[in-house]
Amino acid sequence: MIASALLLSLVVASLATALAVALGTAAGWFLARRPFAGRELVDALLSLPLVLPPTVTGYYLLVVLGRKGPLGGLGIPFTLAACVVAATVMAFPLVVRAARVAFEEIDPRQRLAAASLGHGSVSTLWHVELPLARRGLAAGAALGFARALGEFGATLMLAGNIPGRTQTLPLAIYEAAMTGEKPAALALSIALTAVSVIVLLIVGRLGRGRA
Repeated sequence: MIASALLLSLVVASLATALAVALGTAAGWFLARRPFAGRELVDALLSLPLVLPPTVTGYYLLVVLGRKGPLGGLGIPFTLAACVVAATVMAFPLVVRAARVAFEEIDPRQRLAAASLGHGSVSTLWHVELPLARRGLAAGAALGFARALGEFGATLMLAGNIPGRTQTLPLAIYEAAMTGEKPAALALSIALTAVSVIVLLIVGRLGRGRA
């Protein structure tokens, strides 16, 4: 149980992090570089999964992706894809906030210099902004990975707790604790804690590198 739950969690967290980084970096750049009316409202809405109970976020996902929802035809609930979607949604705000801060901290003169050398907006983003923001983006990705790895509530609502199919590490810990399997619950908790500590050390090192 430990091996399968850990492997599933690592697969889900990796896929969710990749999606969250791709979407979150784009959203963070847009919020940092494109002032518009209601920008802070949009930022607040994108950050809602950070403050809402995960079960509420999971319920919203179930309403949208469930059989009678607008995207019910995709058949996502209670599959591996449901685990990835739930983890992505929960990790996404962390990546967006880290990306926005990283892009806002770039000296505007760097972009002006790139423009004066003939670089367009896409070229400037690729050759100047992304390299300068890389530490902040990496820290956001690490935090997103940790959040995806530890996701419980939204995953339970959207994907259920099916051993070998949707039972991630946090769900396996919950089941082991509820059924009195204390050694298994402890072993799973230690595995999750170890990974989380490693991620936090990485984030801390990246943060010191930016100082």
